[in-house]
Amino acid sequence: MTARRPGSATPPGPDTVGGRTARQLLRLCEVAGLDTADSEAYALTLTEMLGGVAERPLDLPPAWPTFLSDDHTPVEFSLAFVPGGAPTLRVLLEPGCGAGGLARNGRTGLRAVRKAARRWGVATDRLDELEDLFFPPSPKGPLALWCALELRPGGVPRVKVYLNPAASGQNRAAGTVAEALHRLGHREAFAALPPGDRHLFFALDLGDWQEPRVKVYLAHHDLSAAQAGALSRMAGGAPPAQTEAFFRIATGDEARGPDDAGPVRRPVQSCHAFTETATGLPSGFTLYVPVRDHVRHDGEALARATALLGHHGLDPTPLVRALDAVTSRRPEEGVGLIAYLALAHQQGRPPRVTTYISSESYEVRPPVGLVPAEAATAG
Repeated sequence: MTARRPGSATPPGPDTVGGRTARQLLRLCEVAGLDTADSEAYALTLTEMLGGVAERPLDLPPAWPTFLSDDHTPVEFSLAFVPGGAPTLRVLLEPGCGAGGLARNGRTGLRAVRKAARRWGVATDRLDELEDLFFPPSPKGPLALWCALELRPGGVPRVKVYLNPAASGQNRAAGTVAEALHRLGHREAFAALPPGDRHLFFALDLGDWQEPRVKVYLAHHDLSAAQAGALSRMAGGAPPAQTEAFFRIATGDEARGPDDAGPVRRPVQSCHAFTETATGLPSGFTLYVPVRDHVRHDGEALARATALLGHHGLDPTPLVRALDAVTSRRPEEGVGLIAYLALAHQQGRPPRVTTYISSESYEVRPPVGLVPAEAATAG
């Protein structure tokens, strides 16, 4: 199947949410080796799924206080690196952003996902089966639905959706996750999860995946490297020493002192992916470090990412090109352009390193602990 190509639709203006993020996406597609036709199709998909927010001028405040990004841009990009090939480009977006209230946000997001799924021939039955759990009449929490598109040649992406376990209240989040896993046939999976401080997301792969995953994300506050290395519940995967090494590289081994701490750090996240129902054990494990909370500026974040990629024998050149594709500023002039670093393990595959890149459509966070003159000469 091939995607519908852009036709006569007028793209959003350059000084709009859709215009800026679509231009960034087009340049990132070039970094990822996608051809012009696919790139244009994906840029159109992005603006269509954003709905009316795509036309919103950037000189107005954000339409919704989404926590998808620090500056409330409802779009985030990422590059996933594996040995022997070009990185895979993904875009994460909040299709209901700006719909007006969390309930309408979720319903609008559902319609956008289902509309796109019909176009691509992607089944949404697993999502439909969970609708009552994650879309109650009066939802709570920080989000309703996010959608991630893994962009690949042919113009038809792989689709993932992210749902809010706390939609019916934080005190019911664990029960919601357990029920969702049970409905999807993973009846022993909840017991396999490690301890965590909070259930963050419940995610589903939709459509054309070799092994569609059900994923549970947990938050972990004040984590040490040794504790991070013990989080995986995969059978025969994610060696603790490898996870600990990633944690130390991404965090700088907790080298900053209290005077440099800046804002309160976001929690480290773990993701546990389930693909089979026989053992109840996850077949995938990913650790996410909010690197922007562990550096003074993006020059340091880029150095951490480069060290991590080199540690796994991966070329950092596409990451440098990707940063140039989304912004003209120097890395030392702000912090948050590189938002997260992640190390993923999946049974039968080599480890995958992912870098998460912010659009910064509305705001660039200033460097931490540097006055403007120092920031201008840093590096």
